[in-house]
Amino acid sequence: MSTDPSFADHVLDQIGGAGAVSIRKMFGEYAVYCDAKIVALVCDNQVFLKPLPTALALVDAPTFAPPYPGAKPHLLLTDALDDPDLMARLVRAVATDLPAPKPRKAKTVKKA
Repeated sequence: MSTDPSFADHVLDQIGGAGAVSIRKMFGEYAVYCDAKIVALVCDNQVFLKPLPTALALVDAPTFAPPYPGAKPHLLLTDALDDPDLMARLVRAVATDLPAPKPRKAKTVKKA
């Protein structure tokens, strides 16, 4: 089962207070970006946040689950989905903990 686009839009609305956030469709599911860093995945209408220490400190009883088969466990957000302030703080905490993305190399053009 894949994520409904309306659910992905709802998640984006809930995390809007975190700053520069966006969601991009990837492989039938969605990646959540904050400051150009992947902070979470939206899979099967569930939100899976990267389990970094500052985010875990904000959750009373964390629940972990893999977002897809074979993936490492992530922080599964269920009750937090109804709290936009908490969602924004969680996303911001993960984005702060992650290193800046590496710059992409320029594509080289092959000569014929």
